[in-house]
Amino acid sequence: MQSDSLKKVTFGLFIGSFISFCNLYLFQPLLPLIAEHYQVSATHVNWVLASATLTLAFSLVPWAIYSEKIGRRKIMLFSLYASPFAGLCILFSDQLTLLIAARALMGITLSGYISVAVAYMAEEFSPKVFLLAVGSYIGANSLGGITGRIYGGIVGEWLGWETAVAGMALFSLCVAVLVHLWVPAQKHFQASDTSLNQHIKNALLHTKNTKLWFAMLIGGLNFALFVNLYTVMGFRLVAAPFSLPVSLVSLIFLCYLTGTLTSKLSGQWSLRFSATSGMTLGTIVSLIGMLIALIPNLYAMFVSLIFISGGAFFTHSLAYAWVSSKAEQAKASATALYLVHYYAGGSLGGFYLIYCWQHGGWSMVALGGIVLYFAILGLVYLLNRIEQAA
Repeated sequence: MQSDSLKKVTFGLFIGSFISFCNLYLFQPLLPLIAEHYQVSATHVNWVLASATLTLAFSLVPWAIYSEKIGRRKIMLFSLYASPFAGLCILFSDQLTLLIAARALMGITLSGYISVAVAYMAEEFSPKVFLLAVGSYIGANSLGGITGRIYGGIVGEWLGWETAVAGMALFSLCVAVLVHLWVPAQKHFQASDTSLNQHIKNALLHTKNTKLWFAMLIGGLNFALFVNLYTVMGFRLVAAPFSLPVSLVSLIFLCYLTGTLTSKLSGQWSLRFSATSGMTLGTIVSLIGMLIALIPNLYAMFVSLIFISGGAFFTHSLAYAWVSSKAEQAKASATALYLVHYYAGGSLGGFYLIYCWQHGGWSMVALGGIVLYFAILGLVYLLNRIEQAA
């Protein structure tokens, strides 16, 4: 693949990832507005976000399995072209239940691209180019999540959340066309005749391997805390005594950039120290950030989110790499299962932390969060014991 062509393909994959995560997290800053619009509780409106991440979590493995038969590119293009359709379904959802259902559909469509894009790169790029491309892809994930949230918050407040959805659907369609033009058909893909039963057996084997399963649980609990502490912080900042506009509150997601930096640092850490010590460090840093937010001060809250982001991304990167490196067979299904735990944790953790918020404010959130942080530390301790005994 020539240099110019390679750059075009890499950028095509980058923007495909970018728009997928824009769509996934578009509604997170809008939850307070939607709760007010439909006159429902924060717990109820959290389904707008959770339905998408939950269906995405449980669609990853089926899409990955199906791509083994028909190829990665077809799945990616279907995913990108289907997401604007899911966006239109959201526009015609005049009831909260229909909105939640449309967001669930969005999660299913987005999971296609997210589940197979890295596999496309691994098969079509040289090992050196692949490492560089994966770095760009992960950066696109983070940047897309940040952009989608800030765009949703600003446009949603100024012009209405329906306008934000319509604009995102139009942009998504444009990206789908570009990816269609720039990302070519695969030359090195070989269809697999592995049966569905074999894929299921591989998945079950991973869950029986405590060295892998504990790392998956760490990833799920870590994301349950990380993404939903941001959600609760959004409700906190739009409420009295701060009463900030949603457009301004959406800017807190810029703190995610700290996580982009610590994700890169995690690789350097792995070369010098153990992964489990890094997971411990990342968890403690994130825990400290949550406790800093007990100070009812905007500057303290900003600092707390920096700590939460930096620590959570550090732990996530190490846990994800752990599963990839420790899986002795069926590595693709192992990493897919990690992402299932990751996004399922993000979905379910919202109901837990929002319940704490509604029944005791940030003090109760901190107490509930401490329980999950200590669960992570306990799992890391067990993981370290297993590794040392091996």
